[in-house]
Amino acid sequence: MTQPPGPAPQAPPPVDVADSSVGELLSNVMKDVSTLLRQEVELAKAETKAEAAKAAKGAGMFGGAGFAGYMVVLFLSVALWQGLENVMDGGWAALIVAAVWAIAGAVLFVTGRSEFRRVNPKPERTVETLQRVPDALKGERS
Repeated sequence: MTQPPGPAPQAPPPVDVADSSVGELLSNVMKDVSTLLRQEVELAKAETKAEAAKAAKGAGMFGGAGFAGYMVVLFLSVALWQGLENVMDGGWAALIVAAVWAIAGAVLFVTGRSEFRRVNPKPERTVETLQRVPDALKGERS
């Protein structure tokens, strides 16, 4: 990501802390850490928004490619149907093309169903790690 035009941020001048108490120093450090964290969160939000826009554009392109692919398959099916009509009755030609698509659909359905059956929606490693957190806070090892 490119930097916005303008002057580069300047570091604040050093502050003399000889007369400051430890409490004041800790307060200043905590304030600086808080500011830094807020700025980092804002930067992460901006970067995420930019990347999401790129992803949305890419997803739209994939959608268009999918539709174009569908149209190609549709017209190739019609061409096959017309080609088969040259050697047989049109009804039989249409039935053969439909049967080819039925077989392709059945194979895809069975393959997809077996893939879904292998999916485990429970995040096993995360659950295991989270179960260790209370013991880790107590100082115990598992």
